[in-house]
Amino acid sequence: MTFPTDRPAIWFVTGTSRGLGLHLVRQLLERGDKVAATTRSSERLLAALGDGTDTSGLLPLTVDLRDEAQVSAAVRETTGRFGCLDVVVNNAGYGFLAAVEETGDREVRDMLDVQVVGVWNVLRAALPVLREQRGGHIVNVSSVLGLTAVPGWALYCAGKFALEGLSEALAAEVADFGIGVTLVEPGYFRTDFLTRDSLALPAGTTEHYPAIREMVDSHLKLQGSQPGDPARGAAAVIDRVVAGAGPLRQLLGSDSHAYATAKVEALRANLDATADTAPATDFPTVA
Repeated sequence: MTFPTDRPAIWFVTGTSRGLGLHLVRQLLERGDKVAATTRSSERLLAALGDGTDTSGLLPLTVDLRDEAQVSAAVRETTGRFGCLDVVVNNAGYGFLAAVEETGDREVRDMLDVQVVGVWNVLRAALPVLREQRGGHIVNVSSVLGLTAVPGWALYCAGKFALEGLSEALAAEVADFGIGVTLVEPGYFRTDFLTRDSLALPAGTTEHYPAIREMVDSHLKLQGSQPGDPARGAAAVIDRVVAGAGPLRQLLGSDSHAYATAKVEALRANLDATADTAPATDFPTVA
């Protein structure tokens, strides 16, 4: 994709009333770009932007991403208002901390509806527009926990691991249409992701996972001291899209890079350990 230089770029961003999404919207508007910003509450988004932000280029949209009809209507409203669509950012999501055994059916479905089904709804609505115009860029905000898993984060990791696979396949499918794909993998950023407003907890717990209860407490206490600067994170995402070319994955944060490096090293050790035994299940070679 060639990022437009003769006009403001048109962005469609989900999950914009707080965190990385809010910083993206603010910086995009400051650039002079046009932004369709979805959120569960347009009022909360506008309040968060404040009076100091010029919102003349903003189209706030209250959308339930789990509802395919609402998402399709939001994309149509975006192209109707701005005339085209250049960049789609799938950013909506929330955290969940619990043992696998403690995670209920409704909690599983709610998480995957947002992190997987919601993304798919956006892609189904936006891809025909990008494909027809033979260009565009899709940014899927994953997490380093889409590459590696830790105890207590199983449900969140399940959604992000799914997003990783979806994004890898998508990138190959749409490359011939001039559509770029970036998979963003942040570490811990100093947003409200680890507050009780954003971090979901299970309806019920058991006494058998004291280490996870300690993890919940430590994560809540971590709020305000995370290493990542969300303003810098948003700027890095924008710079990556504007530049156009680059690798599929964009790791954000030294902690993210360290976690990902450890996962690659562990995977390499696993591959080396099974190099001799893996071929044993092949059909015998005919001489």
